[in-house]
Amino acid sequence: MCGRFSQASSPEAIAELFHLPIEAAPAFRPRYNLAPTQPALALRRHPHSGRKELTFLTWGLIPAWAKDPTMGSRLINARAETLAEKPAFRAAFRRRRCLIPADGFYEWRKTGAGKQPYFIARKDGRPMALAGLWEHWESPDGSVIESFTIITTEPNELVSALHDRMPAILPEDAFELWLAPDADLNALRELLLTPYPAAMLKAWPVSGLVNSPANDDPGLIEPLPQLFSPDDF
Repeated sequence: MCGRFSQASSPEAIAELFHLPIEAAPAFRPRYNLAPTQPALALRRHPHSGRKELTFLTWGLIPAWAKDPTMGSRLINARAETLAEKPAFRAAFRRRRCLIPADGFYEWRKTGAGKQPYFIARKDGRPMALAGLWEHWESPDGSVIESFTIITTEPNELVSALHDRMPAILPEDAFELWLAPDADLNALRELLLTPYPAAMLKAWPVSGLVNSPANDDPGLIEPLPQLFSPDDF
């Protein structure tokens, strides 16, 4: 699964990632430990105009038919293999796909002393785009929550040493296809929702302080010198 990630790149870097003008990226506070139920920046097509927009969505997808928003905390990830079948995701997969910019994500490796967190990022230091789905939910009193889930797939050789799933990371030349309203869903799943090349990523151990969502600072993604070896990953 993907239970924590970092979204700390500048608005300029995120606009560049998505080939958007800088004014399209809203100002935001850098986040080094984004957790479920918190807002995160996402790229989607506006539900009415169809134009691409960067907006904030709540992490944890709340289906339109949900009776209350608590369901979202259980739907932070969606398995790529079953998107078209699961009632919670199939409508969003057809019509409401999005991209989540991230500097990297965390996974935990089981050790004799417990679970050791690792941070996984691109080797070139640029932000990545995670495949996601979004939903629009309205309560009986008319209040609205727009939320998202991160799609996961099988791990590549790097991440498999840490976990049996990883977020689906899309290459830049696939962004338009993923957001296209008339895209072939089978093609999306078979061509795009696959393990990202391990050769383009790196991983290193980080502080257990990331285990608490209350901690959110640049130190969380710094390597632990006593555990880090460039030859490990």
